[in-house]
Amino acid sequence: MAGAIIENMSTKKLIIFGFFILLFQVLSIMVGAFIAPTPTSAIHYLATKCIDRHRTRSSQMPWGTNRCQQIHSFDAPLAKLLDANDIVFAVHIPLPDREMSPWFQYMLAFLQVDIAFKMINQIEDDVVITIDAGLAYRDHLKSKWTTKFHSVEQRPLRCTFEVPKTYENEGRFYQCDPIPFMELGSVAHKYFLINLRLPVNDTINVGIGDIKDIHVVGIHQNGGFTKVWISMRTVFSPWTFVATVWYWHRISLMARPPVLLEKVIFALGISMTFLNVPVEWLSLGFEWTWMLLFEDVRQGVFYSTLFCFWIIFCGEHLMVCKCQLFSNVHLKYFHSTYTILYTLQDQSQRNQFSTYWWQVGLVVFGSSILLIFDLSERGVHLTNPFYSVWASEVGNMGGKIKQLPTMPRARRLRYTGIIFRFKFLMLVTLACAAMTVIFFILNQVSDGHWRWGDYTLQVHSAFFTGVYSMWNLYVFSIIFLYAPSHKNRNKSGDFQQTDMLKTPASQETWLSCGEQGPTETYRMAGKIKGPTSEFFFIARLCGKRNSVVSERPGKHSCSRTAMSSKMQSSSSIALARRTVQQLRIEASIERIKVSKASSDLMRYCGEHAKYDPLLMGVPASENPFKDKKPCTVL
Repeated sequence: MAGAIIENMSTKKLIIFGFFILLFQVLSIMVGAFIAPTPTSAIHYLATKCIDRHRTRSSQMPWGTNRCQQIHSFDAPLAKLLDANDIVFAVHIPLPDREMSPWFQYMLAFLQVDIAFKMINQIEDDVVITIDAGLAYRDHLKSKWTTKFHSVEQRPLRCTFEVPKTYENEGRFYQCDPIPFMELGSVAHKYFLINLRLPVNDTINVGIGDIKDIHVVGIHQNGGFTKVWISMRTVFSPWTFVATVWYWHRISLMARPPVLLEKVIFALGISMTFLNVPVEWLSLGFEWTWMLLFEDVRQGVFYSTLFCFWIIFCGEHLMVCKCQLFSNVHLKYFHSTYTILYTLQDQSQRNQFSTYWWQVGLVVFGSSILLIFDLSERGVHLTNPFYSVWASEVGNMGGKIKQLPTMPRARRLRYTGIIFRFKFLMLVTLACAAMTVIFFILNQVSDGHWRWGDYTLQVHSAFFTGVYSMWNLYVFSIIFLYAPSHKNRNKSGDFQQTDMLKTPASQETWLSCGEQGPTETYRMAGKIKGPTSEFFFIARLCGKRNSVVSERPGKHSCSRTAMSSKMQSSSSIALARRTVQQLRIEASIERIKVSKASSDLMRYCGEHAKYDPLLMGVPASENPFKDKKPCTVL
């Protein structure tokens, strides 16, 4: 991912980009606050008590020319002659002179039961109420009702009585929790009729108290909010689609194959595009009862991809801390010290999806559990909107930053870019998460709208539009800022920096930070394994004796041998030359006594060479000097 736009973009351009993103965010919030109405409406219906002596399944209409025979109270004389099984609670949705619309998208219904306290008919503990429910529809006032769903459901009845249960308090009402009753995934008809029966026998609906009335609270999405919501999706959908295609096009222009992080960013763009597709336009003309389930699946795909992206992004930028104790047993001029070594995650483990199988597996497992739970609820709603699953009771960079001035320029620039883009993404992610939580809290505690002069601010609508646009802008910013930059393309068409490419473990570079004791020459030599390790080892030995390592043929045979036998790649030679320059500077600054250093090094020669502190932690099989005596070349 080196060479990304965010690393090559100037501070001024980055500020301008952030300003435009913030501007779009503010505009989205203003659209929800000033243009869109409140997202949902809750309408209260009082069920009409109809008499059905024949106990048929015919639809009982609460009002109109074909209304049913009614009673207004169970205390009326007529009610004394009736059986509980003769009563049908009828609710017409919507209220008279109104119509339902496909723009409402969905409809929820809750039951609120009024139960009076009686000493001889109290509510038992953990009682379950059985409801015989039916739903019918029609599109014209003079048309016949068509039965759509019918089911017998059970719900737990949870009620409390806040005063002492005495005869003096008879007639007072229990405080009962709302009962989830129905969830309809499509509002494709104009009129709906709900008929409720509470069948009673020796085992059913016993101990539920003295029911006086049943209230139905219907909740649906407002048509005006639906229009704004679909319009925003229509705008964001092509935007994220074009950004995703543009991102992958830039990736395909590179000579190398895409790395893992680039693939995950591409998948994130695809998931956001999938979430933004405005299929709600089609649901206006078709009775698609599975729209709520489909919406949950789309959100689940996006959130799962987002979590996987965060895991892989952090993993690919992980700096592992390793500790080693360097002893002064062999070299007197090396001070004993406890050195903390920081390195990017092992190159052999980076850019491999299998490295993150445990973390990604947890995300997939959690998402699968949520999907199963959603299918068990809304999946069943496709055939039975009265079903409810709730009816059952069971169920570290600070140290790295300090060491940046001591690093070579190329390495310092590389780590500066890595730290910057990591911090940038984490800050933006935390800001988005914080805004989501803040919006959610405001949505819960506010009364739905605020007054600002002559304007009415719809807080709930602003919450939905603001959060939705915020995550769209978040994904768009990631796609844009982390796309490959064309500023530093070389002649081969690839980018100069390929820090995210998979490199062999033999070329892994270890960087030291927080050392106390070793000379700067030792720190610059670091702990480098692979083709360059022998050169740095000899460079340190020769440098201690002659102050510098010359690259001119014949002057210092040790450098010529190392360069000719081990330094085959041009990139390694260039890196070695830069390290030699650092060795020259440090040698002159510290003014090491050449004679003393030479004698110490000579005593260190022979079989003890493989225990050099630079090679501590390296297996003997990987030690390039296990069969050599480097001091003989001195």
